[in-house]
Amino acid sequence: METTICTFELSVPFSQWAAIFDSEDVAKMHAAAGVTPLYRGVSSNNPSKVVVIHQSAPGVATKLLEDNKALIESTGHIWSTTELSTYTAD
Repeated sequence: METTICTFELSVPFSQWAAIFDSEDVAKMHAAAGVTPLYRGVSSNNPSKVVVIHQSAPGVATKLLEDNKALIESTGHIWSTTELSTYTAD
């Protein structure tokens, strides 16, 4: 199991982005890919900065993000600000 931490900035209010991220369609996409969202939140110092934490088999969450770049950008996620870090318990 791998934990992926993704930080990025938004071009829309956090509540607008979160409504899409929390939607049934996105939940189905995560489930179909085998990705479990653990947390999503907004920075207390910067209302445009977001963190999302996922768990999945190694490489799966990163691939899901890369394969859906256009869709992700359409939610207000500024792709050029994306920073990914991955962690394992091994």
